[in-house]
Amino acid sequence: MIFDTHSHYTSHRFDDHRTQLLDSLPGQGVCAVVDCATDFDTATQCLALADQYPWLYVAAGIHPQSLIEEDASTRTRFGGDWRAELEAIEPLYADKRVVAVGECGLDHYWPIPKEEQAALFEAELEVAKAHDLPIIVHDREAHADTYAMLKKHRPKGVVHCYSGSADDVAWLTAQGLYIGFGGVLTFANARKTVEAAAACPLDKILLETDCPYLAPVPFRGKENHSGLILHVARRLAEIRGLTEKEVLRITEENARTLFGV
Repeated sequence: MIFDTHSHYTSHRFDDHRTQLLDSLPGQGVCAVVDCATDFDTATQCLALADQYPWLYVAAGIHPQSLIEEDASTRTRFGGDWRAELEAIEPLYADKRVVAVGECGLDHYWPIPKEEQAALFEAELEVAKAHDLPIIVHDREAHADTYAMLKKHRPKGVVHCYSGSADDVAWLTAQGLYIGFGGVLTFANARKTVEAAAACPLDKILLETDCPYLAPVPFRGKENHSGLILHVARRLAEIRGLTEKEVLRITEENARTLFGV
């Protein structure tokens, strides 16, 4: 019953064992995965994986880091013109396997031009609204600006890898947004994340990996994959006074509701 709402199986880190790993996931209890693109090329690669694995769904969009990453198709194929890249991605939203716009948002950790990434995020919020799709929000050290955009556009979607406060969970979920929790929830220094998970309405919680990154304890620092969500579910069960099975059932139902699958 594991539904991983955020993965990156097109990452080069999986190149030498991707097929073996994906083949193994159903046997580890994984019933569905949303694989998130970061640019046009990864969106098409995600769809190619979805051809092989019917339980894999796709989020198509442009990550803010793609504005500066030299190997991102935003730069290699489109010369930095993200507007042209969004036009190229647009036809993909007609594919029923594409269930969200993303991964997209704001990132003030890396030296990405703030005005440019804000314009990109706003354009993707408008794309999500036009196609009636949820948006997968990346928010890294950019709470104020991200929240201002979410209040303005009021999209449906998920704030992935949530790093905000318990107080902000209240208004985000009241607005209809879901909150994504992953391996960070198991970290010893994750007090703020634990508080947020304790405060989040059960019908608005999603589980995710962000794999290959952010593996949960006891695998912290190693390669992450969807099967390891079991450790996140176990920690969330402790926080909420539920069983592991109840957490997996609730979060699977939430994911299917949000993504319409």
